[in-house]
Amino acid sequence: MLVARLIAQREFQLTEESIEDPGPGEVQVRVNAVGICGSDVHSYAEGAVGDTPCEYPMVLGHEPAGTVGKTGTGVTGWQAGDRAAFEPAIYCYHCEFCRSGQHNVCANIRFLSNPGIPGFFREFVNLPVVNLLAIAPELSLELATIAEPLAVALHSMQFAAVQPGETVAVFGAGPIGLLTIACLKVAGAGRIWAIDPVAHRREFARHMGADAALDPGEIDAAR
Repeated sequence: MLVARLIAQREFQLTEESIEDPGPGEVQVRVNAVGICGSDVHSYAEGAVGDTPCEYPMVLGHEPAGTVGKTGTGVTGWQAGDRAAFEPAIYCYHCEFCRSGQHNVCANIRFLSNPGIPGFFREFVNLPVVNLLAIAPELSLELATIAEPLAVALHSMQFAAVQPGETVAVFGAGPIGLLTIACLKVAGAGRIWAIDPVAHRREFARHMGADAALDPGEIDAAR
C-alpha cells in the first residue's frame, strides 16, 4: 500500500509498505478520504504542534472515512465495500475512565497520527471494529470526514447546555467554531455572535448561521 510519510519539515515522501491481515475483532479499511486538521498543517509547516515536536518519519491524518476491505475473525455486521467514518482513537476499555464512559480521557489512549502512532495518510489501516461508524448512502466519503471535528463541537455543546432562545458568542470561526455555530442553530439558540479577526472566516460564520460576525480588533471589549 502507499503511505505518505512526513520525513522533514515541509517534506512528504510516498513509500510502498505492506500491511498484515486484520486480527480478531479488527477490520481492514481502505482510506478513501481524510480531512486536514490544523494540527496536520502545524506539523507540516512548523515541525511541531505547540510544544510537541514531530518525530520523523510520521504519518499524519486523523479525520478519515472510507470502505471496508477485509474483516478479522469474530467481526459481524460488516462486509467488503461497506462505507464508514473511522474513529482515530484506540481506547483500552479497561481503565477507570473507559469504565465510566469517559473514553476521551482514556489513560492508555492511542491516537492515530500522534508521534510514533501512524495516522490515516495511507491506503489501508487495521482498526478495531468499534472504531467504524456506518454512514448513510447519500453522504459522500469526503463529507463524512467531518465526523471527527463535528464530534468536538457536539462535545462542547454538552458543557455549554445552551437553552432555546439564548444569545451565544463563539470565539474563533475556524472549522470547529463554524461547526459549533451549526450545532447552535440546530439547538435553537437565539442570536449567535461570532468573533474572529480573519475576514473570510467571519463571512463563513455568517454563512453557517451567525447573526453577527465581529472583528475583535475593531470593537471595544469593555463595552
